[in-house]
Amino acid sequence: MDASGIEPEVAARLQSWTVNSMGDVCFFGGTAILPDRLLEDAVVVCREGRIAYVGTAKSKISRDALAVDVRGGYLCPGFVDLHIHGGGGADFMDGTAEAVTQVCRSHARHGTTTLFPTTTTGSQHQIQAMIDACKCVRDAWTIADGARIGGVHLYGPYFAPDKVGCHSRDECRPPMAREYQRYFRSGLIRIATCAAELPGAADFYRAASRHECLVTCGHSNASWSEMEVAFRHGMRHVDHFWCAMSSVSSVRTRFGFPMQASMMEFVLAQPEMSTEVIADGKHLSAELLRFAWHMKSSERLCLVTDCNRALDMPPGEYRFGPDADGPSFVSDGTVGWASPDALASSVRGMDFMVQTMHRDAGVPLFEAVRMASLTPAERVGMQHEVGSLQVGKRADLLWLNRRLQLRQTYIQGVKFPLRKPSGK
Repeated sequence: MDASGIEPEVAARLQSWTVNSMGDVCFFGGTAILPDRLLEDAVVVCREGRIAYVGTAKSKISRDALAVDVRGGYLCPGFVDLHIHGGGGADFMDGTAEAVTQVCRSHARHGTTTLFPTTTTGSQHQIQAMIDACKCVRDAWTIADGARIGGVHLYGPYFAPDKVGCHSRDECRPPMAREYQRYFRSGLIRIATCAAELPGAADFYRAASRHECLVTCGHSNASWSEMEVAFRHGMRHVDHFWCAMSSVSSVRTRFGFPMQASMMEFVLAQPEMSTEVIADGKHLSAELLRFAWHMKSSERLCLVTDCNRALDMPPGEYRFGPDADGPSFVSDGTVGWASPDALASSVRGMDFMVQTMHRDAGVPLFEAVRMASLTPAERVGMQHEVGSLQVGKRADLLWLNRRLQLRQTYIQGVKFPLRKPSGK
């Protein structure tokens, strides 16, 4: 078994398969999770890597099909992660194709089938190396590589100095056109983040909008008025709600009295704005998760992992961002810690986020799954390809048991091998 957890002969077989040569794959014996409801006793038929039927007619199960009995469990769409840094011991900012593939495989084992590798506050060279590595993996992608790259999330380095969080403060800077235009020319940037109060932010937002990105504000201490300016220039999303973002009290430290509204109030008041939450049970309490869902609805609230390289790794000290010089953090096996009183992103996969949103926050299951699949797909314009069990979309599906534990990931109708914990 290689470092990715896939037996070499299995990887070779996956790489040799062509989706178009496969017969039908028919799922039955469980409940399909649709964007607006649960469909019991469902039948889902996949043909040539696409979903060909969703319903309850068992007559659709052809005699020569590969039949998969989900044994009373659930069938749901593969997850889509807009905000993700690493996993399985690797970080996208390591800047190699091997690291990128390792992260994609790691998250496929947690149900993510489409993801957006997310930059940190690295140097221009490090960010460009990350983009180049992602492009290499995307262009040569096979099912053996795990989750498909939907595009890159240009997240760092355009953060407010007082809201860098666990990122390197040394590489935090205002947006510079000659730098970010180079990244946009790669054709790979689909999500673009900048703190709204930085000089040059409006120009950055306009440029990102011209490149059809989801334009976001994050790691920011912006006021309502600064958010209004950003909104006029194309900003429509805020990264990880309540984390590294402004509040009324933090804006007061900038402007004094009278107190002003912040990012939080703007997002909650503006219907077009979407946001995201890290539902690992460590960043936000159950009542905050439920409040965010209640205020924004599952159509404007995304689940993200914001996961670092410590996913599926033992507790210990790791690097956030580039392995060569990224800041250190400690994983306790449940979350990352930048210091004893500051978190450093999550160490959980999207399957855990969905479980927490449903079990702990009390969100209906179909809405929790929507926030991890269709809603993020809609925000980046990929809803016609992925995000729901719908005829014509890619056959990226998950088999969950009744406790919402992942039993199997299917990418374009092909079973992706899940690494089993030792001793089980």
